[in-house]
Amino acid sequence: MARAPLLQLSDLSLTFGGDPLFEGITLTVQPGDRLALVGRNGSGKSTLMKVMAGLVEADRGLRAVSPGVSVGYMEQDPDMSGFATLGDYAASRIPEGEGYRVEVAAEGLGFKPETPVSSASGGEKRRAALAKLVAEAPELMLIDEPTNHLDIAAIEWLEDFLNQTRAAYVLISHDRALLNRLTRQTFWLDRGVLRRRELGFLGFEEWREETWETEDEARHKLDRKIKAEARWAVEGISARRKRNQGRVRALAALRDERSNQIRRKGTAALEFDSGTASGKKVIEAKGVAKAFGDKVLFQNFDLRILRGDRVAFVGPNGVGKTTLLKMLTGEIAPDQGSVYLGTSLEIAIFDQSRARLDPEASLWNNLTNDPLMAVSGNSDQVMVRGYPKHVVAYLKDFLFDESQARAPVKSLSGGEKARLLLAKLMAKPSNLLILDEPTNDLDVETLDLLQDILGDYDGTVLLVSHDRDFIDRVATTTVALEGNAKATVYPGGWSDYAAQRGAQEESPVAQAPRKTIEPPKPIKKTAEGLTFTEKKRLDTLPGLIARMEAEIAKLNQLLSDPELYKREPVKFQKASDMLTERQEALAAAEEDWLDLSDRT
Repeated sequence: MARAPLLQLSDLSLTFGGDPLFEGITLTVQPGDRLALVGRNGSGKSTLMKVMAGLVEADRGLRAVSPGVSVGYMEQDPDMSGFATLGDYAASRIPEGEGYRVEVAAEGLGFKPETPVSSASGGEKRRAALAKLVAEAPELMLIDEPTNHLDIAAIEWLEDFLNQTRAAYVLISHDRALLNRLTRQTFWLDRGVLRRRELGFLGFEEWREETWETEDEARHKLDRKIKAEARWAVEGISARRKRNQGRVRALAALRDERSNQIRRKGTAALEFDSGTASGKKVIEAKGVAKAFGDKVLFQNFDLRILRGDRVAFVGPNGVGKTTLLKMLTGEIAPDQGSVYLGTSLEIAIFDQSRARLDPEASLWNNLTNDPLMAVSGNSDQVMVRGYPKHVVAYLKDFLFDESQARAPVKSLSGGEKARLLLAKLMAKPSNLLILDEPTNDLDVETLDLLQDILGDYDGTVLLVSHDRDFIDRVATTTVALEGNAKATVYPGGWSDYAAQRGAQEESPVAQAPRKTIEPPKPIKKTAEGLTFTEKKRLDTLPGLIARMEAEIAKLNQLLSDPELYKREPVKFQKASDMLTERQEALAAAEEDWLDLSDRT
């Protein structure tokens, strides 16, 4: 018997600012679905996901969630007001006694639950939001760009969790490696239309190109038909005084159909001007070391970068990648050793915080107020690679509409902010590009184009990224900072680095083994007596065990109904899964209690 769908949207339409974002969308998410939701920046992916989560109400259409199904959504900008720590927020909907779920997720994702909300960075807050979703374990997870601000070890932990979970999920991500490994179906949102493909992201580009080719052929046929009918309407038949009015009306209908077709947006006009060539030797570091307090980031590090090199820096968050990058470009000095900067360097920096954008100013003012882009005496133009160009025309090169030109930067999506920052960088000649997490929020098409132009760029590229596919496509050298005061240089990209480390399965930069969400394991006896945490755990275990026993009794009673499977198969399956989970957790808790009791 077919299982009921988890979520359905029917004939959904939503309009923002007078233009329809999407029209007549219908979709179904089934148990076990692992869906990639893909589309251009600004196509409405995040908004559609919020509608699926019930956070945004559509203008028209129905949203239906099957009874008893829980839907979880990872917020991009979580509201943590009222919570003292990240752990408090992440555990806010977790049953008492199951806080271990948050602890395991926090360790895998790389943040400290005790971190005060008031001092947490944006990246830490997003990791806490992801940990909250993982710990809640809903039947359907809606996950929007989870890998932003995650290092590679945390991304691999997340991959393992999503690969093992029984839950269905819809995933928005720019990370090809993640999408290729995890997804089994694809939603493609394109110009307000949603298409579904019963295959994962792998092969999406081929499907997209085939769809567009079919669309172009249909448009070409329609254009030819309009042209032929228009010729008939003009020339007519000399013997007739009246034209065939039905055919004239049909021509008008054809023209209406053609005008109502929404053309695809082109690709952004990305182009770097390498300007004057730098010297052959761009950077040389000898014996450099850097420490902050007692924490040594790296020492005795040597690196020579020649003109045209593409160097990627990889490693866990907080290990010193950005610090090393700033040291190599002369922004900060090493504690020991020396850094030589070559001649005729023109540096352009893409920073992951987007600090070079004023969020309160408009897109227009962000360009015209840049001293390196301003055209003296003309506030309508910007200097682009040595030539003046109208602000709106330049913004259109990066796929911004004219209506967005006067909008504040803070109204843009993450991908649009990245495109605007690229517009600022590409207006000026450079021969040394510093790219700190450039892939965050960019759509797949823009990433493809960025990779292509970096391949044609005559200058030198220094790159910090956690996107394994992007590193493989761009880097010629990889510098790995592994958290042990050591930075090692490897030829090639990420896959070459992993192979050289003999790490086909385990992450070469992981600081701890990956963990999955499991009930707590028995604590091993190491010494007589208990710590304060162990005593507290021992005090809470009897109540936890009693509650689990009561839940198991209720589940057994529910499943004892012989007609339940035929009458309510979804409820039967959910109760069966919950019973197995509770029995495993009870056995672990009892072993935990016995071990702690023996040590008192």
